[in-house]
Amino acid sequence: MTNTPGDAASVWTGRHDGHGPEHARWHRSVQVVDTHELSAGGDPDPAAPHVALLGFRSEEGVRRNRGRVGAAHGPAALRRALAPLALHGPLALGEVELHDLGDAETLGVDLEGGQASAAALTTAALDRAGSRLTVVLGGGHETAWSSYIGLADSGIGPTAGRRWGVLNLDAHFDLREEPRPTSGTPFAQMAVAEQAAGRQLQYAVLGIAEPSNTGALFARALELSVRWWTDEQCLAAGVDGIRRFVEEFTADLDVLYLTIDLDVLPAATAPGVSAPAAYGVPLPLIAAAVRAAAGSGKLALLDVVELNPSLDIDGRTARSAARLIDDAVRLVGAIGA
Repeated sequence: MTNTPGDAASVWTGRHDGHGPEHARWHRSVQVVDTHELSAGGDPDPAAPHVALLGFRSEEGVRRNRGRVGAAHGPAALRRALAPLALHGPLALGEVELHDLGDAETLGVDLEGGQASAAALTTAALDRAGSRLTVVLGGGHETAWSSYIGLADSGIGPTAGRRWGVLNLDAHFDLREEPRPTSGTPFAQMAVAEQAAGRQLQYAVLGIAEPSNTGALFARALELSVRWWTDEQCLAAGVDGIRRFVEEFTADLDVLYLTIDLDVLPAATAPGVSAPAAYGVPLPLIAAAVRAAAGSGKLALLDVVELNPSLDIDGRTARSAARLIDDAVRLVGAIGA
């Protein structure tokens, strides 16, 4: 299920300082694409170089994981936080466009149906001619499973013979074994799916909080050859160390999928999440990881998850997330421009 164009367009509003690229902001540059036309082959000028945004309004995975619900309202809050940000370079000049494809949604408790809808929309975004980057606005971290399926079904994913990996900026491994999927299971699901396809999941995590992950989860991470640093290791390594971590992880990849769980940030920076971090990784270090990923030239898919606007004091979490998204979009937009 997707939003009508009017639903998305109503969010992209804000201050108008004047005409011309020197006054460009997100809200004046985003083009809302009717996803019904997209599925019917009526996509307007799809070959133009562009970054596509889509939302996944879902919190059923968080509810199943016994978290605090509210993430279904994350996509709208993220759009509102992005709307006033200034654009620069090729994005301001319109050489790389911004397209909003609307939202997929989990209806009631039908998480699997919602994930299937989000995956289909993600595949469509990745396969559009001219696509530079697809940004998925979550939603709980159950979004990651739909992102994976969307990538797997696309023409640039593992089924197309591309070497891919997922970098997770997160306080948690999300490798839980549960009877049914939750926001804590997506990378366990990916590992099983990759093994069934005769591949090994290439998975790395920055920001793991030791007290928030059981010994069983650390053992599972070792079993799957996951590469990770804890929050304390990230702080000790600094910007240069984090950049090297990302560069080493992406060196042998063709395609990178980056997922940002906002609970990786300190609670003072990101109070609006289901599980605020007592320690966390400071925003400048997470930004360094995002910039290294975007600067690799391999980033094709980014999702940002776990924003709960009802818990977000002064919009801090949404503003931090918007800055990270803007960084990634700006750098990817500049590559090849």
